[in-house]
Amino acid sequence: MHDKKIRLGILISGRGSNMQALVQACKDQDFPAKVSCVLTNNSCAAGLRFAENEKIPTIVVADKPLDICRIHAILVKYRVDLVCLAGFMRILKADFLEKWKNRVINIHPSLLPAFKGLNAQEQALKAGVNMTGCTVHYVTPEIDSGSTILQYSVPVFPDDDLHTLSERILFVEHKCYVEAIKLIAKVKLCN
Repeated sequence: MHDKKIRLGILISGRGSNMQALVQACKDQDFPAKVSCVLTNNSCAAGLRFAENEKIPTIVVADKPLDICRIHAILVKYRVDLVCLAGFMRILKADFLEKWKNRVINIHPSLLPAFKGLNAQEQALKAGVNMTGCTVHYVTPEIDSGSTILQYSVPVFPDDDLHTLSERILFVEHKCYVEAIKLIAKVKLCN
């Protein structure tokens, strides 16, 4: 089973820095995953150029409305085992999530269940917490409510602003997502 790797389908909407971290991790021969395709709802997403330069199949899907049927068909075509949301700024509908149950994960910039939804870093600053971080979790129809796979924490300093806190969280997101994929792959490849 050493040569077996799980196949990732990564969905992005922007720069795709978490996608880039996953692609870099997959270059390690011992990493238990490989990227099969990158999909986006934004033809101008900066992450597309990175994926194309890495020779990863990239596909732009219709955004308004989001073409969920096409996303499903593409993921099946590329034999994706695990869907990784990496800054994908659209909500996936319940019927899609049912088809891909326990095979869609996301990374969120807070220690869930705290600060769900948009602007989690800003929520943390407004709440005055001294610790926040990121969470990799399974995606369910209820936003940011699926089972936690892995969390990394970061301190919130008194002089933090939105930029400094966001950058500190993003730095650990890249590590956390990679480690979460390793955990999931270990379970999947042992079954």
